[in-house]
Amino acid sequence: MANSPPNEIAPELLSMLDVFSEPASLLSADYRILATNQSYRRTYGDGHSLKTRFCYEVSHHYTIPCDQAGENCPLKNAVASNSPQRVLHLHHTPNGEEHVDVEMTPIHDAAGNIQFLLERMRISRLASPIPKAGGLVGRSPAFNKALELVQRVATSDSTVLLLGESGTGKELIAQAVHEASVRRNGPFVPVDCTGLTETLFESELFGHEKGAFTGAQTRKYGLVEAARGGTLFLDEIGEIPLAQQVKLLRLLESGTFRRVGGIEPQKADFRLVCATHRDLKAMVEAGTFRRDLFYRINAFPILLPALRDRIEDIPLLAESMLQRVSGERRLRLGDAALACLRSYSFPGNIRELRNILERAALLCDGKVIQPEHLPEECCLDGEARPLRGALFGEVIPLEEVEHRYLLWALARFQGDKRALADQLGLSERTLYRKLRELREK
Repeated sequence: MANSPPNEIAPELLSMLDVFSEPASLLSADYRILATNQSYRRTYGDGHSLKTRFCYEVSHHYTIPCDQAGENCPLKNAVASNSPQRVLHLHHTPNGEEHVDVEMTPIHDAAGNIQFLLERMRISRLASPIPKAGGLVGRSPAFNKALELVQRVATSDSTVLLLGESGTGKELIAQAVHEASVRRNGPFVPVDCTGLTETLFESELFGHEKGAFTGAQTRKYGLVEAARGGTLFLDEIGEIPLAQQVKLLRLLESGTFRRVGGIEPQKADFRLVCATHRDLKAMVEAGTFRRDLFYRINAFPILLPALRDRIEDIPLLAESMLQRVSGERRLRLGDAALACLRSYSFPGNIRELRNILERAALLCDGKVIQPEHLPEECCLDGEARPLRGALFGEVIPLEEVEHRYLLWALARFQGDKRALADQLGLSERTLYRKLRELREK
C-alpha cells in the first residue's frame, strides 16, 4: 500500500464524487480529506476548508481516529482488509447528531496498491440519537449494533427474526424494517401469535369462505391477504401451536395458501418479520418447535439488547417518553431520580420504563420528577450494581466507572451537594461540572 497517495487526483475521480447525491469524499490512508462533493460540503462544512483536515475531526469532532475512541473505523478496516467496509456511526450534521451509514471503498493504483479511499455516507432515518416523542431513539453501542443490522437487512426482502427479552421494542424495530424497505407503501400487519389458538389459526391467518363452518356468514380475508404487498409481523412466533407450525411452513415454502373452505390457491406476497422472547433453539431440541420452520425464519436474526445493556440510553429514552406522557407540563427527571433509574435492572425493559414514567408523571405535582415519585424498587435494587457490573462483569472505560459511581452516590447520599462533594473529595464546582456532563451524556 502506498504510504501517502499522490497529491494529484484524476479529473474523472473528482467528477465521480459529484455523481453521488449523498455526501462523498476521497480520503488518504492517514484519515485526511483530499476531495469532497457538494453534498459533503453542505452536510459537514463549517465555513472552513475541508481539504487536508481529518475525517474524524469533521464528522465526529474527535481529536483522535474513531477506532482509538472505541469505535469500529471503516477506513482502518478497509485498509487492513483491502476490501470495502460498512458501519453505522453517529456524526455531527447541521441537524445535530444523526445516525449515518458509512461505506468505505478502497481505490487502487495500477500496481494494486490503495491510492485513495472513497467514503459514502447515508443518513439513517430509522432512529434518532436525540430526544424524540415518537419512533426509535438510542445512541449506545449496543443499540447502534442492532440498528446497523436493521439498516443492512431492511432494503432486502429477507426474513428477519427479532430476538430478545420481552419489552425491548421488537414491534418498533419491525416497523422500522418495514418503513426502510421497498414495501414501505404497503401495509404493516402485526399478528400476536399468543392469541392464535389451534381453532382460530387458519381462519385468522388465511381467511375463510362463506359457509366454510358454522357461523361463517360471509367470506373473510385473512391476515396474510391483508399484508399483501407489505410486511407481515408475527410477534411471539414461539407461541404458535406445534400442529399449526407445519401450515405456516407450507405457506412460507410455497408462497401460496387456501382460505378455509376454499379450493383455489391464493398467492401470498409479503415480507416476513418474526419476533420472540423465547429460546427457539432450545425449543427445537425439546421438540416443541419445528426444526425446518426454525431454519426457514432464522435467515437474518437480530438480537435486541436489554435495557440494562444500554444504560447510556436511559436519559435519552426517559426524556423522549416524558415528551409523550407529560404533554405541555414538560416534566423532567431530577438528578437523583435519574440516578435511581440508571442503577435499576429493569426486568421489564423499555416497557417497564414507560410504565414507571407514566406513573411518576401522575404523582409529580411540580416540574421535576424526584425519587419519591418512582416505585420503591427503583431506588433499592442492587446497592452496588453500578460498580459490580463495571469491575467484574465487563471491561468498560474508566470514565464510565466514574459516571456510574457518581450516579450511585447521588441517589443514596442524604445530604446536600456541598456535603456530597466533601465526601467525594471534590470541590463543589467540580461536582456540578461532572453532574452537568452526566446530564449531557
